[in-house]
Amino acid sequence: MRAMQATEVVTALVQLPGWRLHGEGDTLAIEKDWRFASHVQAMLFVNHLGWLAESMGHHPEVVLNHAHCVVRWRTHDVKGLSRRDFEAARQTDALPGAAP
Repeated sequence: MRAMQATEVVTALVQLPGWRLHGEGDTLAIEKDWRFASHVQAMLFVNHLGWLAESMGHHPEVVLNHAHCVVRWRTHDVKGLSRRDFEAARQTDALPGAAP
């Protein structure tokens, strides 16, 4: 696994609506936020995300505040973004409750 080049990141990012870059250098990540009708719905989403992360062996940063959730994917091993982050983002978008 290797860090993606800038052009690869941009190409992959445009294929993921709502995802954006966050940070820079070694902390560069892709992130997306969700707003839910209730804290319970947000927690259900985070639980589904936890199962996804375990199944992939790849774990995001999650910020949860009442009914708002931010998910950030990056690959620590390559100190940047890898294809694995973009696959994780695609699978995050497919989780129950992820649709707007």
